[in-house]
Amino acid sequence: MEPPAKRRRKACVIFCVIVVLVVITVVVVLALSLGHNSGGMKSAFFDRCEAFKGYDCQKVWDAFQQAYVGKDPCNVPMEAYDPLIAAGTFKPPCNRMMFWSKTKHVVHDFTAKRDCFFTLEDTLLGSVLDGLTWCGKEGSSETFTTDCPGWTECENNPVRSFWNRASAAFADVACGVVTAMLNGSIDTPFSPTSIFASIEVMHFNATRVRNLNVVLVTQEKPVANCTNASLKNLQKVLAEGIQYNCTEVAHSQIEECSNNPEKPCGACW
Repeated sequence: MEPPAKRRRKACVIFCVIVVLVVITVVVVLALSLGHNSGGMKSAFFDRCEAFKGYDCQKVWDAFQQAYVGKDPCNVPMEAYDPLIAAGTFKPPCNRMMFWSKTKHVVHDFTAKRDCFFTLEDTLLGSVLDGLTWCGKEGSSETFTTDCPGWTECENNPVRSFWNRASAAFADVACGVVTAMLNGSIDTPFSPTSIFASIEVMHFNATRVRNLNVVLVTQEKPVANCTNASLKNLQKVLAEGIQYNCTEVAHSQIEECSNNPEKPCGACW
């Protein structure tokens, strides 16, 4: 017969093993649940949506899901989001629309502090989906937030197609004087593969857009300036009748302006 002390040690070991197995099981179940359950994303979607007045967030959510749920995540074309665009109609203010390419942090730091410009991410749809990942799977009614194709993995993935479609819609309603903040720290500020070049500029309508003002954000040692060849290409593809202007502005100047609410927006560059 085993001594009592030895039996207690065995019992303790068995108990500890059981506890560890239970913890592992719970963690795995939660991970799998969070990996393919739309609950977390839906909650974030509604929280952001409800900050905008005048929209039926359930209707917008339903239109969003119908674009990709149950579909091959590499076969969701831009047009799949047409009902969503209709449900979240863009209402941007003329003369304050801001487009950007490779300057997202600079632009949104500025717009967060100064009520001067209005970006796609300030619209209902841009706001609710900014920074999120989603996809569907054939034969499933779930929204997945992991194991979705990356931006460059396939052209018609749900996230890329949404931003392409939303960008086209945002550019379609551009009006008055339009501003674009581009990156002067790279060789090609107007890259032909960017959304700004391949979609947004192509949707500017000269009957509504009067001017395109390019703000070329530069660092201490800029790589590009307003004579850059890619910006010459921008002028060539711009719809006839839209006036073009380019201004080189130091990043430090934009930061100073964003932190100075008394400075007129028009004086920032």
